[in-house]
Amino acid sequence: MLKRCLVALVAGVLLALAFEPVAAAYVVPVAVAGFALATRGLRARSGFLVGLVFGVAFYFPHIHWMTAVGTDAWLALAGVESVFYGLLGAAAAYLHRLPGWPVWLAAAWTTTEVWRSGWPFSGMPWGRLAFAVADTPVAPALAYVGMVGVSFLLALLGFLLAAALLALARARDRGAVRAAVVLAAVAVLAVLPAAVPYDVPSADPAGSGADTVTVAAVQGDVPGPGNDILYDYRGVTDNHVEATVALAEDVAAGAVPPPDLVVWPENSTAVDPFADAATNAGIRRAVDAVGVPVLVGAIVDAGQTNVLNQGIVWDPVTGPGERYTKWHPVPYGEYIPFREFFTGQFGRLAMIPRDMMSGTRTTPLRIAGTTVADAICFDVAYDDGIHAQVRNGAELLTVQTSNATFIETDQIDQQFAITRLRAIETGRNVVVAATNGVSGIIGPDGEVVSSAAPRTQEVLVAEVGLWSGTTPGVLLGPWVGWLSAIATGVGLVAAVLTYRRRRETPAPAGEPVAVQGSEEQERVR
Repeated sequence: MLKRCLVALVAGVLLALAFEPVAAAYVVPVAVAGFALATRGLRARSGFLVGLVFGVAFYFPHIHWMTAVGTDAWLALAGVESVFYGLLGAAAAYLHRLPGWPVWLAAAWTTTEVWRSGWPFSGMPWGRLAFAVADTPVAPALAYVGMVGVSFLLALLGFLLAAALLALARARDRGAVRAAVVLAAVAVLAVLPAAVPYDVPSADPAGSGADTVTVAAVQGDVPGPGNDILYDYRGVTDNHVEATVALAEDVAAGAVPPPDLVVWPENSTAVDPFADAATNAGIRRAVDAVGVPVLVGAIVDAGQTNVLNQGIVWDPVTGPGERYTKWHPVPYGEYIPFREFFTGQFGRLAMIPRDMMSGTRTTPLRIAGTTVADAICFDVAYDDGIHAQVRNGAELLTVQTSNATFIETDQIDQQFAITRLRAIETGRNVVVAATNGVSGIIGPDGEVVSSAAPRTQEVLVAEVGLWSGTTPGVLLGPWVGWLSAIATGVGLVAAVLTYRRRRETPAPAGEPVAVQGSEEQERVR
């Protein structure tokens, strides 16, 4: 068990290196293979322990940036997520016993990712295997099979690698060749889209006669230490107002092309712009100056006990109009589950006097004749909201994010990488506006057209294409998750029933009982 835990520890750390800041994506199959080798031949209880070690070794380094919120928050969140890998290890102990076990384990890995990405509360999708493939030949596969499908392919590659290594270790040449052939076939399948990338059709917005739009992303910067929106929240709004007014002056001088729409980040106004006169006046000044709609990121009151985190389309003629509300507020960061119990236990939660409510909008915003799918901060890591808006006709993606709390951490790079992958998965350009980093404009192939350095005030202006249609990845992604869950359930039932049946079958007189699994499997508890 000590050796197994050591293998799991190394494999978990290796998987953490696949993501930013190291971004060594090619170690993903090796890390997954290590998980398989460490859990093979165990019973469920021991498999849980080994899986938990893997989870701790992976997830604690992966989200170390949570210490910017608090060490207790980091320990709690990473601890909860590590348990999912323990449960995966327990399931793997059974699934290893099935013929074709790499496929069953890949389904279980994918199911676990989908499960923990939505539960408890709104879940935590950080650390999905697919989030590591930026700048690799596997990335174009996102447009064909989505985030869930790419995670399945990467997990399958890792488990097939483990099968080949096991066959070689046992001097089973035929088994090693068979595993190597299947491994090579899956690898070719994973990188084939790089040679044949999926092209979504160009859009022609009704009445515009064009398939491009000029966009501006405003990064106004955060006063003071830069990691606290509330340090000078009026200064944050003033920065975005002044940057937008300066953009209007540059347009008038002919220095930059006139934008069709402007995007402000999340928390560009940290008070309700409908209730606060100064904030309202500042927004109107900026919108009037630039003369085009501005997508404003605002905190809006929703009664005495709730707030909304919204992207509001603010038109220079008609004023505030359509809104997108953040789908996935952060538990214990933006709202407090079981508030009655926790408020008295942790004084820091008093900084969250009102709970942020979740949005449910599935249709894109209409901005300057363009249909826009919006996502606010962590929403970009979830499939549901973005996929729904793309299926309903979004031609362009915007991401409004604050990230000021994490400005000196790796979180901003990890989130930007996820955003680039969303561009590939959906086949859309993405406009990212952050308060102080990382803002950028991303092409549908995931390439960064332009970006603003963190802790700076900058306005990015670019002409981008508009695209229609839905990629297979957006359509198939949820089905891959459901099929993986069904396969995992079927596999676990089959493995348990087969194991029990073989244990209960009496052996012929004078012969030992034949039990499924190796001698080590029966010895380890």
